[in-house]
Order: sequence, then structure tokens, then C-alpha cells
Amino acid sequence: MTDTSAALEDAAEQSADDTFEQRAVRLAKRERLIAEREDAAGGAYPVGVPVTDTIPALRERYGDLEAGAETGVTAAVAGRVVFSRNTGKLCFASLQAGDGSRIQAMVSLAGVGDESLAAWKELVDLGDHVFVSGEVISSRRGELSIMVAEWRIASKAVLPLPNLHSDLSEESRVRSRFLDLIVRDQARETVLARAKVNQSLRRTFTERGFVEVETPMLQVQHGGASARPFVTHSNAFDAELYLRIAPELFLKRAVVGGIDRVYEINRNFRNEGADSTHSPEFAMLEAYEAYSDYNGIADLTQTLIQDAAVAVAGSTEVTWADGTVYDLGGEWDRISMYDSLNDALAAAWRDGDAPHIDAQTPLDQLVAIAERFEVEVPSHAIPGKLVEELWEHFVKGGLERPTFVMDFPLDTSPLVREHRTIPGVVEKWDLYVRGFELATGYSELVDPVIQRERFTEQAKLAAKGDVEAMRIDEEFLRALEHGMPPSGGMGMGIDRLLMAITGLGIRETILFPLVK
Repeated sequence: MTDTSAALEDAAEQSADDTFEQRAVRLAKRERLIAEREDAAGGAYPVGVPVTDTIPALRERYGDLEAGAETGVTAAVAGRVVFSRNTGKLCFASLQAGDGSRIQAMVSLAGVGDESLAAWKELVDLGDHVFVSGEVISSRRGELSIMVAEWRIASKAVLPLPNLHSDLSEESRVRSRFLDLIVRDQARETVLARAKVNQSLRRTFTERGFVEVETPMLQVQHGGASARPFVTHSNAFDAELYLRIAPELFLKRAVVGGIDRVYEINRNFRNEGADSTHSPEFAMLEAYEAYSDYNGIADLTQTLIQDAAVAVAGSTEVTWADGTVYDLGGEWDRISMYDSLNDALAAAWRDGDAPHIDAQTPLDQLVAIAERFEVEVPSHAIPGKLVEELWEHFVKGGLERPTFVMDFPLDTSPLVREHRTIPGVVEKWDLYVRGFELATGYSELVDPVIQRERFTEQAKLAAKGDVEAMRIDEEFLRALEHGMPPSGGMGMGIDRLLMAITGLGIRETILFPLVK
């Protein structure tokens, strides 16, 4: 064992010992609270406390008081003790509200008496929730305060808080998000930003006549995307069920039924890898608009994202957690997947003319190009999948501004309408922001005959071992056979939208991400 690792191990053991001792001391204080309560049968803590104001409201109302000013106004608030300093006849504590705002509590001998002051010193610890009532003043140092006339412990923290001046590791933040929310402003701000994003999305959709619906998360057949599903069992139905990988096939049923503009914000589950941009459980937005296409749905998506940025940052120019300023404003570029790939390939080719890639380029030629540039050839390779792999290798990393990448290979997009002018290509786009895919959109395939053919091809891939391939969904096909209008559709990860606005990784944008 190295000296460093030994020191870290000793520090961890010391910390555990300190925590054990503090817990014992705090539990003893809890027992005293029970013994001193008249209604001790109710436990150590009151059912409620008679607050009259919130800390944020007091700060807004009296935040500009001059040092030493008195208001003559009595307020009663509660908050968590995050700082405490006890002196002879005067104790100070900072009480923190859920949004991170704070007010100082001043507990004096003159204000509460000798017995109450002694009890404060003996019973109140960092992390406790405390109720205080008294006059709103500004201290001699200009700190907005309550000169306490009455106080009580609303809830005791049996375990100590982490050091508020030391950064929690990412792993600690994820595993103990409740602590992260207490000690770190960014954690609280991210929660509020997410709420503002969802409110903005719903507002933008409502302004455009969209209807929000909910579709099943438990499905007898997974579909709507190419992904490996989670499998579970229903005892009631004695049947194997799947956690949904996408709401698409049910939302399209709603369009068939006459809900021409429909959307859903809900959870999806994909039994795949987890990294800085992927989580097995994630929030998804999907929307469908009858009589639109992939161009119209791209316009809508740009508006949704820009409105969300304004809701969070006050502008389409956002500042990420690392200080980078990123501009989500203006009209976003729209580039062809095949054209941009050919341009990049021509620039990278060193001997002679680069081969031209289109939807008819055979698989063996694509494999040869991939091997030349050491691009991994996926198992169960099909031409379209390899085109996408080559595009990611050559083009993706160079995209700086938000960019719609248009017109994808047909064989990788079984739910998308074929391009109106380019054979072998479908009317699909992916939106890239900060180097990752944020959203995808389509001109939807609404012909049930062609859709059945596409499902059949997918079933063949599944039979060859492709676990992400789709199955034939007879119920969905039956819905299409009743007539679905031409439509544009889109899907966007809410977690990734937060990533684009805040610059954080996906585990930071999800309040309680899945961890081992």
C-alpha cells in the first residue's frame, strides 16, 4: 500500500469514527427533546410549526435594509441550520430555505432568557430544521436577521452535514443527491432549470394547439425505436411485458384517432450502456403534427429549444457550468448527411480521388472505406448503419453550432417516409448540439403496406441476432390501415436539452439517476 492510499484509508476511517460519535451525541439530544415535550407520545418533533413567512419572501421584502435598521415587524420562519456561532450572551445561526436563500437568526439572552439560550447552545446542531419567531432587523454588519423571541427544533439531523465549503465528488453527488441539494447551489439551480424547461415546452405546445397525452409504459411489444428493452413479467396477465423504449407507436394511434397535434413528456427505458450522454432511464419528449413534414417539425423543434433557453437563461445565449457561452439563437444550419460525408471524405483522402458515397454504395465498398480509416464495422452491418458510422467519424466532431443533419439511409429508419426526390434516403434529421444528438425528426411513414414491408425486414434482422431490431406490430399496422394523415414527428431527450442549456453531464441533469 502506498503512503497516499494509506493516508486516504486512515482519513476515511477517522471520518467514519467521527460520524459515529456525532450520531450518538445527536441521538442523545433527540431523547432529551422527547423527555421535555408535553406530548412526548408524538415523538421528538412537532407535527408542524406556525410559520408566517418564507425566507425568500423576507429577503425580497427587506433585503435592502440598512445596517442596524429595525422594522418593528414580527415574522416566523423555519429553515435548516447551515452555520452556527455561539458566544456568551448571543448566538448566531444561518437558516437556509429549500431554494438556498438564507436569513440569520440572532438568539440573545435578552430576547429568550437564560434557560432558552442555554437550551439552544446545547441542543441545536448544523443540519437541524429550526423554527424561529421575532422581529425582522438588519444586524450591525448589514445581515438580514430575525431577533429571536421564540424558537424550537422542528426536526433533528441525526447525521452531520458534509463540509459546506468542500466540493462533493461527482459520485457522492449522484448517490446522495439530497446532500447535494443542501450544500451546492448548482444542484438546486439545475432542478429549477429543469422545471422551467418543462413549463416552457408545455407553454410553446399549448400556444400551437398541441394536446398533451399519456401512453403506456408497460407494453406487450416494444417498438418505436431501435433499442434493447427491459423485460418484466405481469403476474395479473401471466405475460412477459416490456418497459417502453419510445411512445411513438401509441402517439401515432392518437393521430389516427384525430388528435392532429399531440405530444407527451414521460419516461423511457433502454437496456443499454450508460455514459456522459446516455442513461438507462430518461425523460423523453415526442410530438406529432398532422399535415406537416420533417421541415415543419424542425422549425417547431428550434422554437421549442430556443423558448426553453430563454425561460432558463433569459436569452438564447446560455452560459454553461464551466463558463462557456453558447449561442442557441438564430436560424440553425441544415446539412445533408451524404453531402457532408462526401466533403469530409474528400478532404481526408490522400491518394487520388475519394470514392463518392450515396444510398446505392454497396456494403463491401463501405467496409473497405471504414477499414482504411480504422472505423469500427458494427456487427450485423448494413449499408445505412455503416454510412452513419462513417459520418460520425468524419463530420460529427466538427459541428459547433446547432445543426440539423438531414436525409438518412432508408435501411436504418423503418418508421420514416422515403425521401420525395432521393432514392434510398428517408426524410429524417438528427439535431446535434455541442457534439451530441439532441433530437430527431421525421416525415412520418403513414402507408401501412410499406410499413409492413419495413417491419418484415426488421424482423429478419432480429432473427439474425440484432437485439435492437423492431418486431412486426400488428395492432399498430391495423391502426395505420384506418388512415393516418401525412405528419411530421420529433423526439427529444429532456435530460439532453438540459445538457445543452447548462453544459452539465446527463447524470447531473437527472435528479436521481440510476446508480449501482
